Amino acid sequence: MALEDAKTEVDTAFTRKGLRGLAFENAFGGATSFLRRTYTKDLTGVDLAITGVPFDQAVTHRTGTRFGPRAIREASSLQPYDPPYGWPTNPLEEMAIVDYGDLAFDYAKVSDFPDALTQHIRTILAAGAGTVTLGGDHYITFPILKAYAEKFGPLAVIHFDAHSDLWPDDDLSRIDHGTMLYKAVKTGLVDPKRSVQIGIRTTTEDYLGVEVIDAREVHEGGVAAAVAKAKAIVGDHPTYVTFDIDCLDPSVAPGTGTPVWGGLHSWQAAAALRDLAGINMVGGDIVEVSPPYDTTGATAIAGAHVGYELICLYHWAKTRR
Repeated sequence: MALEDAKTEVDTAFTRKGLRGLAFENAFGGATSFLRRTYTKDLTGVDLAITGVPFDQAVTHRTGTRFGPRAIREASSLQPYDPPYGWPTNPLEEMAIVDYGDLAFDYAKVSDFPDALTQHIRTILAAGAGTVTLGGDHYITFPILKAYAEKFGPLAVIHFDAHSDLWPDDDLSRIDHGTMLYKAVKTGLVDPKRSVQIGIRTTTEDYLGVEVIDAREVHEGGVAAAVAKAKAIVGDHPTYVTFDIDCLDPSVAPGTGTPVWGGLHSWQAAAALRDLAGINMVGGDIVEVSPPYDTTGATAIAGAHVGYELICLYHWAKTRR
């Protein structure tokens, strides 16, 4: 949409003609779809669906990530005016991207939640679109991976986090954000030999064959070396990228349930995500943004930037598939 059109056409989340283009509405007004994309449940011709999962009933400490999708969307209203910095392409102009809204679920029937989320993602994938999901706590990645593995087989995973989420838990009925990757590996959704974790700074006894690039290695060895190692591990395999906001240091992203000092700075995360261009990314998520613990909004802003970078990675991969 051209700048002059914005003077007469409002709330492009509802009124945009077509699914592509930058947006020029006031950041402080209008509907807060992610990056001002069209709100719709119609997946016809859609390349990528942004969807929210406001679930935080799997956390071990502080709740609040149920408000993450709404806060990330609001923060993203600062971004859709220009092509993404540092990328040679513009996914908002070149891809049909929609905001598919949030998963609807009964908060009082937690046991029904995993299957509801898997079906939600399965529906999007069946229409030929990919997903970037706004969480929610990190448990949500496990049901999402189920849907992706049905389509692509065992996945490579690039996992940004302070925690491995590989603590032993063989009870699939347990819903716990600290064991989602353990379950995904043990049930064959994820190929550990093709997977890597970046930013880890908590102890796990057994990483189940997943390569770990801890935060100190990133700090001392540099982003470029860490990304080169990650890309060598995942190769051309279908790859899912999951980004827990607590991968970032609490000084730049305090709004999360289990903050850990010594994390990545925002510039390191930005450089890492951009340097991952070329991986065969089939989907991704940004999780654990908990707005109640950050009155500045900085954590949600970081989450919105991560979401935009994931879109860019998906677009880069799509143009080469």
